[in-house]
This record gives sequence, structure tokens and C-alpha cells, in this order.
Amino acid sequence: MSKTTRSRAKVRQSRALGIALTPKAAKYLEKRPYAPGQHGRTKRKSDSDYAVRLREKQRLRAQYGIREKQLRIVFAEARRQAGLTGENLVELLEMRLDALVLRAGFARTQAQARQLVVHRHILVDGKIVDRPSFRVKPGQLVHVKPRSEALEPFQVAATGAHAEVLPPTPGYLEVELDKLQAKLVRRPKRAEVPIICEEQLVVEYYSGR
Repeated sequence: MSKTTRSRAKVRQSRALGIALTPKAAKYLEKRPYAPGQHGRTKRKSDSDYAVRLREKQRLRAQYGIREKQLRIVFAEARRQAGLTGENLVELLEMRLDALVLRAGFARTQAQARQLVVHRHILVDGKIVDRPSFRVKPGQLVHVKPRSEALEPFQVAATGAHAEVLPPTPGYLEVELDKLQAKLVRRPKRAEVPIICEEQLVVEYYSGR
């Protein structure tokens, strides 16, 4: 799949879910705030409870770029922890390495953040980690491999160029962008996590199956 084709697919998915998954999709949604297809502009009949829950689950998956199996595994873990399952779910997902690479401003999109990790450009406490799903622990340092710092994507990121399309740095991250490093200082709190999701609907989706 070419870069252009992937970009168009993300725009279409963004319009279907009603959330901007990329900066380009955000621009499209400003102009066309309705679903794709010939019926996108028409008012749809009220969705069933199941359809609403399913859509919310799909929105959560899309924002983290994860597969269904991955989300189910994290949901099971969230349910075992004390507190609200929905909040636990988002907080655990937010500690994924690729999510923190994006929040730190090292990447412009979730897909790019994932790619940087897979291509072995990212270190955690000095060791290469090439699994986007790696769970970063509070106190650990996420940083760019020294040999990769001179690459154009990181030179661009170090100037803060992605700030215009990313949310403000959340309080659970200490970022030194000029050094291309970020520390997870504590577990994220759901209210701070910059994703769009009614997580209780996701809980209801899985609980009802």
C-alpha cells in the first residue's frame, strides 16, 4: 500500500469514526464533518446500543492503532485491577511505547510513532525496544538512539515542529525535546489522556459479549 493510499484510508476511517486520526484527516473533517459515502450527509436512524458500543470500541482501537486481540488482552488486565475498568483500560494503553513516543512529540502521527519503534530508533533506559506495545513503567526514560538523532525526522521533531498538530504535553511526561528524550514520571490519569473515547461504552461492549 502506497503512502498516498494509506493516507486516504486514514481520512476515510476518520470520517467514519468521527475523529481525526491524522493531521490531514483533521483538515478533511473541518470541511466534511460527516461520514463517507452517498449517505454520509443524511441523518441516520438511531443506532442500536450495540452499534454505539461497537463504534466506540473501534474509535479506541483506531486511536492507538492496535488489533482486536491486543485490545482484548489489555481489557482483561484492566478488569483485574482495582478502580474503574474503563479508566484502567485507557491508562494502560497510554503506557504503550508508541503512544508515549507520539505524546513526547518525537512523531507527528501514531503510525509514524509505531514505525520509529519498529525500525529500532527508540531506546528505553538505554536499550533498544522494537515492540510498539511495550509497557513503559513510571520512572523509565524513552529516548532516541544516538545514531538516529541526526536523521531528518528526529531533527524536525527536536525543533518542536509537531506541536501545532499534537495536544499539549500531558503531565505524566517530562519531555526534553531538544535532547529527544522523555520520562514517564507516573501512571497516566484518564482525564489527562488526550484521546476521544467514552470508555464505559467499551466496557459495556466487552461485558455484553
